[in-house]
Amino acid sequence: MMIGQTISHYRIDAKLGEGGMGAVYRAQDLKLGRDVALKFLSSILAADPQAQQRLIKEARTASRLNHPHIATIYEVGESEGTTFLAMELVSGDTLKQILQRGALGPSELLGIARQIAEGLHEAHQQGVVHHDIKPGNVMLDSKRRVKVLDFGLAVLTGRDRVTGERDETLLTRASTLASTGGTVPYMSPEQLRDEPTDFRSDIFSFGVLLFECLTGRLPFQGETTIDVLHSILRDPHTPLRTLLPDISPEWEKLTERCLAKEPAQRFPSMAEVLQALQRVEAPASQPEKSIAVLYFENLSGATDEEYFRDGMTEDIITELSKIKVLRVFPRSAVLAFRNKPVPAPQVGRELGAAYALEGSVRRAGTRLRITAQLVETRTGHSVWAERYDRQMEDVFAIQDEIAQNIARALRVMLTEKEKKAIEKVPTNEIQAYDYYLRGRQFMYQFRRKSLDHARQMFARAIVIDPNYARAYAGVANCCSILYMYFEASEANLTEAEAASRRAIQLDSDSSEGHAARGLALSLNKNYVEAEKEFLAAIRLNPDSYDAHYFYARAIFAQGKKAEAGLLFEQAASINPDDYQARMLQGLCYRSVGRIEDSKAVRREALRLIEKHLELHPDDARAIYIGANCLAELGDRERSLEWAARALAIEPDEPGILYNVACNYALNGENEKALDCLARALEHGFAHLEWIENDPDFNSLHDHPRFQTLLKRS
Repeated sequence: MMIGQTISHYRIDAKLGEGGMGAVYRAQDLKLGRDVALKFLSSILAADPQAQQRLIKEARTASRLNHPHIATIYEVGESEGTTFLAMELVSGDTLKQILQRGALGPSELLGIARQIAEGLHEAHQQGVVHHDIKPGNVMLDSKRRVKVLDFGLAVLTGRDRVTGERDETLLTRASTLASTGGTVPYMSPEQLRDEPTDFRSDIFSFGVLLFECLTGRLPFQGETTIDVLHSILRDPHTPLRTLLPDISPEWEKLTERCLAKEPAQRFPSMAEVLQALQRVEAPASQPEKSIAVLYFENLSGATDEEYFRDGMTEDIITELSKIKVLRVFPRSAVLAFRNKPVPAPQVGRELGAAYALEGSVRRAGTRLRITAQLVETRTGHSVWAERYDRQMEDVFAIQDEIAQNIARALRVMLTEKEKKAIEKVPTNEIQAYDYYLRGRQFMYQFRRKSLDHARQMFARAIVIDPNYARAYAGVANCCSILYMYFEASEANLTEAEAASRRAIQLDSDSSEGHAARGLALSLNKNYVEAEKEFLAAIRLNPDSYDAHYFYARAIFAQGKKAEAGLLFEQAASINPDDYQARMLQGLCYRSVGRIEDSKAVRREALRLIEKHLELHPDDARAIYIGANCLAELGDRERSLEWAARALAIEPDEPGILYNVACNYALNGENEKALDCLARALEHGFAHLEWIENDPDFNSLHDHPRFQTLLKRS
């Protein structure tokens, strides 16, 4: 009986519990006058000197961890042949005790899961794997603050923290863990197979914990330990949706990936798990009235009519976005579902939207037929539906009616300001609107020829209606993007400035106009005024991807990498399927030394790019951005292959040349990088501030030829 005894400078007051690794006691630190938890190794481990020394070494390493969600190890000591760990005494209930009262709701689990993941992320960055993540090792206090316990019994990763050499003995202790520290229902397949393990083993255990918290049962079950072990190694787990039909798709994606049998199929790091939790949180924090507007079906039969269908859909998104109570998913979020036979409720579930709007468009001469139906995602039931048989000049009235009818169906009371904004007609000239929609379609293709053509379409719209504010914003954006990537001429800069100014003069409440104005001013290096315009755009439309994205680029061009990273992160959160903002977010992280976070974001960007290329295999921009992600992630061969593939699509396009130059620099091909950069400058790329601040060129900064190119540009 140890109660009342003094071990070293600790007086033991009470026994707190006992497990496979040993007994835990509450004790008083007589030197510092504080309560601690003392853990003594079990008799089995105490009898094995090698295991004892190994655990002491690991516990001492884990004692370096200092994080709000990790129980601190104060000391690893020995007294009269007894080895003990002195740890932070954490009061409250274990997650295991809480689960005995019932499963947790998704919203309740979210905060707990995030805190656990943050603690594990910190440990993994320090080279420590826990290897026994389970509800019994997670403590919650009365304010639901989390502490992960027993990091002192963790396993180090397979490289010595001092020498960097592999230590195979540290990688192959699964059999010892299985009989002592590990807990079979929560152990990863590689642990059970006695194979090398790394951070992804904790990610598997974390997935088991999430599944149990949500459902109240383990994902892998059996009557005996052997049955459970076999299930972990061989059997698929019951899908989360089978047990919880209303669970968010993001929860399902998160647990599915954590519980993959093969480590390579799981999240590669806790940083990416945290990003997945953010995606879970996004729909969870959305109001009940959230809507995804699907691209309407083109019933005209002609592909050259798709620009009109696309424009109608996107303008309905714009109109609904004017209602502040509604959370409307941006165009980019639903783009992947265009022309795909995916049921509206399924799209809504995948995006985390409470409602989905679907419909069709048929245009024949001056006649227009539009159908629209609002569907509740959870039930699949139609909430509202309507058919409009009108003349073409009624197109804006139809958009107005759809928006107002949806508001009524969802019991949203429009303010007078919102009602006026929805009823506001952008132009009275239908032909001008038609040219505007054509221009917008070409602008989204992001190529030099398409941008030139888009500018011509917007200009034709302005000729027909000189007061068409949106068309002026379109001209400004075309000129700005042409200046940035294709032709850095004074004429483009001047036209971007003049057109954006006119757009604001015509419609001071246009978020699109203020964003275009901010971009033009930033390219003119008028950063103070540009910031005012970007902030105005964001105030008018907090979900404007363009405003956040181009504001971030302007901040980056000023060398403010950390601030730019936050803005790129916000842009990516507005559109979780966008790879461009994520790639630049990773660039900012790398610039400020957040290497692991940068790699995690690049992995996510690469995943999104690969998904995008399945639909658009010849998108050069996606290919060269993917090539640069691969370079940072260490896949040199594939990275160079992708760079060559992008260059082959349009060998003289300056935007491609610039990014391939970045790729060569990242892969150590400095002369090729300089050749490519020189060609990019020759063909019109001249965004000097961006070049100077781009960390992809860090290896070239002292190269005389690089300095010459900068001066020449």
